[in-house]
Amino acid sequence: MQNFLDPAILFFVFGLLAGALKSNLEIPAPIARFLSLYLLMALGLKGGFALAKSGLTPEVVLSLGCALLMAVVVPALGYVLLQRWVSRFDAAALSATYGSVSAVTFITATQYLDNHGLAFGGHMAAAMALMESPAIIMAVLLANLARQREGRAGEGHSLKAVMHESLTDGAQLLLLGAMGVGLLTGASGEAAMKPFAGDLFKGMLAFFLLDMGLLAARNLGSLRGESPRLLAYALLAPPVHASLALGLAVLTGLSAGNGALLMVLAASASYIAVPAVVRIAIPEARPALYFGMSLGLTFPLNILVGIPVYVRVAQQVL
Repeated sequence: MQNFLDPAILFFVFGLLAGALKSNLEIPAPIARFLSLYLLMALGLKGGFALAKSGLTPEVVLSLGCALLMAVVVPALGYVLLQRWVSRFDAAALSATYGSVSAVTFITATQYLDNHGLAFGGHMAAAMALMESPAIIMAVLLANLARQREGRAGEGHSLKAVMHESLTDGAQLLLLGAMGVGLLTGASGEAAMKPFAGDLFKGMLAFFLLDMGLLAARNLGSLRGESPRLLAYALLAPPVHASLALGLAVLTGLSAGNGALLMVLAASASYIAVPAVVRIAIPEARPALYFGMSLGLTFPLNILVGIPVYVRVAQQVL
């Protein structure tokens, strides 16, 4: 219940209600884009400042290794299961969506940890960046393989072009660049940027989650008529993926804060970066399916229920 009393979460709930009521409330696209870039920049700066204090520790290396492993395991498992229910192209797109990560879910989780005084490493922002591309690359390979089986090998998209687009995505570069700035400037940079990256952060997050609530509510309709199995996957896959991440965290001895964020990353699904690439690279897949499932079901589940549950479990186990 305490999670729902957080202003940012309440604005998300308000957005869900306004969207469900078909209100004309809307955040202009340029402002929503600015808010997402601001949040990534602020998160990168915070991560860089924290990393400047801690340095490169064994836990940093282990955390990044766990993140990369989850970025490969989750889409592979997802594709094996999903191809039984949908076409190979839809399965590839969905496995990319659920194998990649949601930056907003991660940012909301870091705010939740801050509010509850649970420490975590700034390097987890780098872990998030590392987890974004492997699933996209795997999905394109799987889609090209499916085209070969159908005798349409020449219609495949260049893996090199897709890799370049996914690895040079502006949002991801901004996150890593801001982290580099924070790492280089350290304590002096933290003091200088506190009004920007610290004081404004909570309000900007609340404003952005209002927009996300509106979008989530308005995308639920795209899932009408879909198989109950797919809807169940959108709701059950996140805790399963989080459980796998928890097992890795236990095996590698991660702290509760870092383990909780690894669980959040594994449980999240991309609704910005992956759909933008997959729409071009796998045009045979249905955007309403992978976008509707990730934003309409999985994102609200993680924001409203998942984050506090993952953090509580991590505190008890790690």
